Amino acid sequence: MLTLLAPAKLNLTLEVLAERPDGFHEIRSVIQTINLCDSLRFQLGQSLTFKCDEPKWLSEKSLVSKAASLLQETTRAPKGATIEVNKRIPLMSGLGGDSSDAAAILRGLNQLWNLGLPLPELVKLASQLGSDIAFFLYGGTALAKGRGEIITPLPSPTRKWVVLIDPPVPEIPNKTGRLYAAIKSEHYTKGQITDRLLATLNSGGEVTPSMLFNVFESVAWDMLNQLSEYREQFLKAGADYVHLAGSGPALFTLIKDKIQADKIHESLQRQGLEAYLVETLAFTNQVE
Repeated sequence: MLTLLAPAKLNLTLEVLAERPDGFHEIRSVIQTINLCDSLRFQLGQSLTFKCDEPKWLSEKSLVSKAASLLQETTRAPKGATIEVNKRIPLMSGLGGDSSDAAAILRGLNQLWNLGLPLPELVKLASQLGSDIAFFLYGGTALAKGRGEIITPLPSPTRKWVVLIDPPVPEIPNKTGRLYAAIKSEHYTKGQITDRLLATLNSGGEVTPSMLFNVFESVAWDMLNQLSEYREQFLKAGADYVHLAGSGPALFTLIKDKIQADKIHESLQRQGLEAYLVETLAFTNQVE
């Protein structure tokens, strides 16, 4: 039996540069893994079978089953597997849980089935499945370009504490697509915000709140019902700033001081919110 961890991610920056001819958007983003992780257990089997401890998780709607099928079809592997997904990353939260699980599937089955595919081959498969999956094959800190599938690993910043909440806002079908559709040309940037963060990371400098940016915040506070109210609660709990995680609705703050992070986390929990206290993670290829 093989067990792999699948970490969540934060977009420290997320800029849209332009709309592409293929209908996607050209982005530049610095992405960071955190140690809020799902775990996936693999065991050889006669066919592909999926189990999950989260009742709302459906294998047919998940990238997990798509990743397993794509790998099996591409390599013509005659083997099967029973895959148990233990969810800790909230569903549809903007934290990349499904994409991270799919990357773990590619890595895990490559190992379980003794396929021997090198990382570049797994990245090619990942790019066929979704824009975020390639990043999770690298993990840590990385620059994402193109529609998100072109990944360049970066030096990781000094470890930070992360306080997260997954606010109970109504689910929006095709949330990410609708947010991208709401982005107008006046929201486009030239990548300069990401470039500034890159310079800091490459020089070993301190990442500060002023360097973080998420273009979806230009439209999300209006589109995602009640989200701005939860942001205000977060700020009142002691956060100096609050950012949207990816396409949301999860919200986060990065904090250097553990005592401050504990206080904010405890305050949010006392308010009955689904809050998490985790850390930035330098790499992801972890076996439990």
